[in-house]
Amino acid sequence: MKFTIVLLACLFAIAFANEEADVIKEFREVNKEDFKYGYELTNKIRAFQEGHLEGEKTWLVKGEYEFVTKDGKHVKVTYTADDYGYHPKVEHSE
Repeated sequence: MKFTIVLLACLFAIAFANEEADVIKEFREVNKEDFKYGYELTNKIRAFQEGHLEGEKTWLVKGEYEFVTKDGKHVKVTYTADDYGYHPKVEHSE
């Protein structure tokens, strides 16, 4: 669960470090053994994450977030996270 909290904090930091924005869409569902949440902001930041507990202590998480940099480049990160760490795939486009 600690790992999930860290990921959530990172995503929210990305969202609000860029600039102030209004929330267009937001949802969250948190249960004892699984969760999912997502949001989309007016400044083109979007994030989605879901995870489930496998066994008693192992969280398997997957998600994605995307944003536009100050110089106009679109960045999309898809990732998984498990006992072996955080596994991102980063895509850049103009």
